[in-house]
Amino acid sequence: QVQLVESGGGSVQAGGSLRLSCAASKYTTRGHCMGWFRQGPGKEREGVASIDSSGSTSYADSVKGRFTISKNNAKNTLYLQMNSLKPEDTAMYYCAADRTLYNYLPRCDFDYWGQGTQVTVSS
Repeated sequence: QVQLVESGGGSVQAGGSLRLSCAASKYTTRGHCMGWFRQGPGKEREGVASIDSSGSTSYADSVKGRFTISKNNAKNTLYLQMNSLKPEDTAMYYCAADRTLYNYLPRCDFDYWGQGTQVTVSS
């Protein structure tokens, strides 16, 4: 079965950076939409960033200019580079993937989910 395993979370001070990784197994990142979501304490899950099969990207307004989503298809891995982190970025971050080939934003679906990696930003 498809597995998505996130890593790279941790604790950082405001203004710092982290890079999250999502390693996929029994799944190919090439040709598929993938995305990052987060859920902060007491908050609903929200979309952070997505990348489709053409490489087009989409970001939540709250992270534009600070976060960058990318894929390395040779390594079957999705990344989220997070810079200028703020305390409000504190959340569990989840990787998600579409089961259908060649979907394009904004029509990506997210059928597979990882277990999450915690990001904590202190002021």
